[in-house]
Amino acid sequence: MHKSGFVNIIGNPNVGKSTLMNAFVGEKLSIITSKAQTTRHRILGIVNGEDFQMILSDTPGIIKPAYGLQESMMDFVKSAFEDADVLLYMVEIGEKSLKEQQFLKKLKNSPVPVLLLLNKIDTADQQLLEEQVQYWQNELPRAELHPISALTHFNVKEVFERIIELLPEAPPYYPKDQLTDKPERFFVNETIREKILKYYKKEIPYSVEIETEEFVEDDEIIRIRSVILVERDSQKGILIGHKGRALKKVGVQSRKELEAFFSKQIYLELVVKVAKNWRSDPRQLKRFGYQS
Repeated sequence: MHKSGFVNIIGNPNVGKSTLMNAFVGEKLSIITSKAQTTRHRILGIVNGEDFQMILSDTPGIIKPAYGLQESMMDFVKSAFEDADVLLYMVEIGEKSLKEQQFLKKLKNSPVPVLLLLNKIDTADQQLLEEQVQYWQNELPRAELHPISALTHFNVKEVFERIIELLPEAPPYYPKDQLTDKPERFFVNETIREKILKYYKKEIPYSVEIETEEFVEDDEIIRIRSVILVERDSQKGILIGHKGRALKKVGVQSRKELEAFFSKQIYLELVVKVAKNWRSDPRQLKRFGYQS
């Protein structure tokens, strides 16, 4: 008997979805920062066992969209409800509800199993944990509740095994040696964007998109040329920094991580260009894969 299915992770920003996804897969597929809206796309991570294939889906954190990019991000969340065999709804200690009530209604009426994962319990005392468990059992009585800590891996193995039990009988959807549905250039883009989220403040990280124009692999080295797009000339200056020092820091840290990911020497060239108001431009959003 072989089991296969889509396991889709949803929740508000900063609840630890990407941390859990990476813990399940055993590889860093989703970027992780303390800033909201880190995940922009729907990213699949594929975990294979002898008799199962678990296709995990990390989605953007649920927000009320303010412009075109955010609307597209919420479309990825909506799609996660449509093809799920199991839904993982992640909340953190102290959280009370989703930012969009329509998604909470969908969870209450879900035709597939819902596991409610109460994350970051390592930050709570026993009384608060018991109060939170009671609250969420009242809020979503049909869901299975599991207290976890994605960061310390507490109860993560048990949740993983429970998901396998819930998967439907089916042949594998993807080749058994495949780790994700995303191409190599996607992980280059995400690695660079993670460093920008980490090293820059205010609007800069949210105004940035990365496009890898060249990815040439030889026996000894991978040569990469990536363009960092911003919305305004002033942002370009901030991103490059005095004498190019800020951009060099992003390049050095990105190269180190990419060398670890690809297990090969990396030559990385970064260029900064302006694409005015790309976050609200349907043509640009389609070009970057946010709209079909």
